[in-house]
Amino acid sequence: MSATQLAALARTSDPQAVLRRFLALDALVTGANALAYLAVSGPLGRLFGVDSALLLELGVFLAVYAGAVGWLASRSRPATFPVRAVIEANFAWAALSLVALAVWLSPTTTGAVWTVTQTLTVAGFAALQHIALKGRQGISD
Repeated sequence: MSATQLAALARTSDPQAVLRRFLALDALVTGANALAYLAVSGPLGRLFGVDSALLLELGVFLAVYAGAVGWLASRSRPATFPVRAVIEANFAWAALSLVALAVWLSPTTTGAVWTVTQTLTVAGFAALQHIALKGRQGISD
């Protein structure tokens, strides 16, 4: 997603809408990732050089997480504590992905590129959600 597209998502005078849009985008991307891991863990495991069982487990976790983030995005005014939990979980996921890449995993080049790409994406969601939450709190929290 380009910076222009992200700016378009954030273009509103309602800080609730910005936060909800970034949560929904996170849920959508995470859900798509979960479905891919669940549906084609074998081929993806071979492509990434990662155990397909690990991808299946991650797929289950990500599906549940995406559902929870999607539910939060569907609230007219998402509660601050769960939004902060999503932000912190996203930052933790990004950090742990890099640790796993450096310490535990021995992926193919494609797998390493995928890991770094998804790390940057998840960290980007966390940053956007953090900014949106701060904007909302500056208005009325």
